[in-house]
Amino acid sequence: MIDPAAPVLAVTGLARERRIAAGSGVEAVGAGGNPARLRVLLDGRVPPACRAVISFGIAGGLDPSLKPGDVVVGTGVVTADGRRPADLDAAATLVGLLAGLPNRVISADLAGVDAAVLAVAEKNELRERTGAAAVDMESHVAATFAGRHGLPFAALRVICDPADRALPAFAANALTPDGEPDLRGVFSALVFGRARVGDLMRLGRDSNAAFAVLSRCRQCLGDGLGIPPLPSEG
Repeated sequence: MIDPAAPVLAVTGLARERRIAAGSGVEAVGAGGNPARLRVLLDGRVPPACRAVISFGIAGGLDPSLKPGDVVVGTGVVTADGRRPADLDAAATLVGLLAGLPNRVISADLAGVDAAVLAVAEKNELRERTGAAAVDMESHVAATFAGRHGLPFAALRVICDPADRALPAFAANALTPDGEPDLRGVFSALVFGRARVGDLMRLGRDSNAAFAVLSRCRQCLGDGLGIPPLPSEG
């Protein structure tokens, strides 16, 4: 039985996402952009101790019309194994709460992957195969966890890198296990030519824009990240 007084579980990848998500009625967790580690973390939650699950953070764009700062409210998560739908009532509520944002907000599927999608060609192929608007490395894990426990699932992701922009190769390993930037790894990538200053500056601009919008989304959503309370029994 789901405890209606339990918090909403916000599943994130980056420590900055986790800090933004945390608040009244929310427990935020993350695993540093590592889906395998995230699965272990969530599998250890017995009972799940939450009333709903939301994937919350930034994402890579697959829809070529999306730009950094655009918001995708998930209607489902597509993987190589199929599609898991989101709770449509929760998704509709999120869209309504975000109506005052100056940014574009769309409802669309997300693609869930276990390895970072860096190249433009990879993004194009994933878009063609899944029809998803954006991609991240947590939503599919969160959706599976929610489904296993019969919990409502929602997703909110803000575009960071658009579909026509590749990420530098070092970005796949640029995080600590806690989801903080691995500054030593970034410096090493610069020293050994695996990254260019221009790439870092552009990524920094895009991510700052995305995180600013993510913070505004958090303010709009309020308690429990906007996930409607469960109906009372009886």
